[in-house]
Amino acid sequence: MKVAIVKLSAMGDIIHAMVALQFIKKSNPSIQIDWFVEKAFAKVLEHNPHIDNIYTVHLKAIKKDKLAIFNEVKALREYSKANYDLVIDAQGLMKSAVVSRLLCSNSAGFDKQSTREGLASSFYKHKVHIAYEENAIDRNVKVLLSPLNLQMDKKAILNKEPFLFFKDEESVIYNYLSTTKKNILFVVGASWSSKIYAKEKFVEVAKALDANIIITWGNSDEKEMAEYIAQQTDTKVLPKLDLNSLKAVVSKVNLVIGNDTGPTHMAWALNIPSITLFGNTPGYRNTYTTTINKVLESNSKVDPCKLDKQDFSISEIDEKIVAKLAMELLEISPKVDCK
Repeated sequence: MKVAIVKLSAMGDIIHAMVALQFIKKSNPSIQIDWFVEKAFAKVLEHNPHIDNIYTVHLKAIKKDKLAIFNEVKALREYSKANYDLVIDAQGLMKSAVVSRLLCSNSAGFDKQSTREGLASSFYKHKVHIAYEENAIDRNVKVLLSPLNLQMDKKAILNKEPFLFFKDEESVIYNYLSTTKKNILFVVGASWSSKIYAKEKFVEVAKALDANIIITWGNSDEKEMAEYIAQQTDTKVLPKLDLNSLKAVVSKVNLVIGNDTGPTHMAWALNIPSITLFGNTPGYRNTYTTTINKVLESNSKVDPCKLDKQDFSISEIDEKIVAKLAMELLEISPKVDCK
C-alpha cells in the first residue's frame, strides 16, 4: 500500500503529526509512506526510518511569483504517477487540500467542522471528525490513523519512542555541551513577537540555575536576543544551525526551556525534559504534559479558534517559577536564592 501524507508546515505542527508514523509502520511494516512538506521544514523529517520518501513543495514562492503555481502543479502531477492508494491531508487548509487532490483522488482529511478552512473538506473522499479545540497531537493522530482503520490511545502516545532523527550533524555543537554540569537549551524565538518570553526574564532564569546553558536562534532578531542574554550571564550562544544539527542538540541536552515553537516541541518528540511557555496560545492544545514535559501559562483566557496576536501576557509568567520548575526537573540546587 502506498500512502502520501500532506503536512506542509509549520515545524511544530509537523512534529505533532510525526508521532503517528511509528504506529502506522508497526501495524503494517510493508506500507510505503511518502511525506509532502514545504522545503523549509524538510530536514525535520529527514533520516526518519518510517518515511520512505520526502517530497518538497514551494507554495510560499507563489506569493512572490504567481506564475510559480504552474511549476508546482506540474511537479505534483508528476508525483501522482506514484499511483498512491491514499493521500491524507493532515493540514486541513485549502492549499493542502488542493495538493492532496492533485496527488490522488482517494483522499482523506478533516471534516467541515474540524478545521478553520471548512471548504477544504469538500476535496476529501474520507472525512475525519475531531473538534478543532482538541489537542493538536490527538487531532493529528486521528486524521492520520482513522483512514487506515487504526487507533492509538493516549497511553500509547505517552509511551512513544523518540521519533526525530539526525545524521552527520555539525561537530561544533559538542563544543558547547558540558560533561560536568547539566545542559539546558533556551529557545528564545517564536513565529510571533507576542509568543516570545522577555529576554530580561530569560536572564533571571539563567542567573538562578547552576547549569550549562546554551541558546539557539533562527534569525537576526533572535540572535540579538540570545547575545543580550549571554552578555548578562554566563550562557553561550550557539552558531546558526540547520534543523538536522538542532535535532542533535536537543537530543543531547538535559532540559529545554522555550516558547511555544517548533524547536521547543522537539524536546517532547525526543523524550527530553522541557518547559514550554504559553501566553496567547493554549497549552492544553499545543503539547502533551508528561512527568518530564511541563507547561507554564499566563493567566490569559485563550480561545484556540481566535488567537489574539496582541496578547503579550507571556511576559507575566514569573521567572522564579520557571527556574524552580527547572531545578525540580533536573534535580539541581539553585545558584542563587530564588524563593
